[in-house]
Amino acid sequence: MFFGSFLQKRTIFLCLTIVALTCSPLMTPSARAEGLAFVIDSGAAAISLVDVTTLQEIRRVPVLREPHHMALTPDHRFLLIGDTVGNQLIFCDPISGEIVRRVAMPDPYQLQFSPDGKTLVVTELARNRVDIYDADSYHLRFRLALASLPSHINFSPDSKTAFVSVQQSNRLVAIALASGDVRWNVATEDTPAGVLWLNGRVLVAVMGGNGLAVVNPATGAIERRVMTGRGAHNLFLSPDGKTLYVTNRVDGTIAVLDAKTLVVAREITLPGGPDDLDFAPDGKLWVTRRFAHSVAVLDPESGKYAIIEVGRSPHGIWLNTHDHLPRAIAARETQP
Repeated sequence: MFFGSFLQKRTIFLCLTIVALTCSPLMTPSARAEGLAFVIDSGAAAISLVDVTTLQEIRRVPVLREPHHMALTPDHRFLLIGDTVGNQLIFCDPISGEIVRRVAMPDPYQLQFSPDGKTLVVTELARNRVDIYDADSYHLRFRLALASLPSHINFSPDSKTAFVSVQQSNRLVAIALASGDVRWNVATEDTPAGVLWLNGRVLVAVMGGNGLAVVNPATGAIERRVMTGRGAHNLFLSPDGKTLYVTNRVDGTIAVLDAKTLVVAREITLPGGPDDLDFAPDGKLWVTRRFAHSVAVLDPESGKYAIIEVGRSPHGIWLNTHDHLPRAIAARETQP
C-alpha cells in the first residue's frame, strides 16, 4: 500500500514538473521567435529576451557582471552589448539572441556607431575615458581622458564629430573623429546624460536641470533650455521624425515634444524610473523602468501600458522588429 501510494505521488510530481517546464516562459526556445525585445538587466548580469507578440520573457541570457547598453553593427550581423564591470564586448545574434563570441574591452558602458558605419565610439564610464575604434577591425584608434563619468554619445550626420556627455563634470564634449582631438568642452547644468542631433542642433538631457539644453554644434554655446521634468535622462526621436520623447526618471514621466519646435505637447505618467525606450511596429513604446525591474509596453496616445517583469535594474532596450532586420535575415539566409 505504501509502495503504491509512493508511486502514485511520484507520478503526479513528475507530470507536474514536466508541465511546469513546458509552460515556463524562461524555457521556451527563442531561436525563431516572431520578434524579440532585448532588455539589458544591469543589476542581474543578464539579458532578458522578451517575445514582442506574447509579451512574455522567454529566456534570460547570463553575462559576466554588469551590462548597460548595446548597438547593432552597421552590417546588422551582430548586436553588441557592453559588459562594463566584466570588461567584455559581447556579440549577440540579433535574431535569436544567442551569444556568438566575446571580446575583451575595457569598461564598455555606452557604445554607438557613427552614421557612416566606419567608427565605433565607446565611453568608459568608470575609467573616465572615451575610446574611438575602427568599426571593421575594432582596432583602437584614439583614447581620450574625460573626467568624470563620460556617458552618452551621438554624432553629427556627416560622421565627423562625436558628442559625449560627461555626467559628474557637468560637461558636453565635441570630439573630431578623424584626429581624436577635442573641438570644444562646455559646461551644462548638473548631470547631463542622453545626447541627440536634431535639426542642426545637439540636444542633451540634463538630469539636474530637469530638461534639455539645445547646443550649437559649431561652438558648444547653449542657445535654449526646454523644461521636461525632474531627472530628464534620455531622448528618442519617433520613426517618422515628428515626435521627441524625453524620459524623466525622477518624476516618473515621459514628455512628448514636437520635434520641430521642441514645445512640450503633453506628459505621460510612467512611474518606476523610465529610462531607455524603443519603438514597436504597432506604434507602442517599450520602456525600461529602471527602479521597478520591469518593462512597460506603452500606448503613447492613451497613456495605457502593460508591464513585463524582467531582471533587476533594466537599462538598455532594443527590438529586432525594425524594418532593416527582415532584409538582413533574407540576405543571411541566401548566403552559402
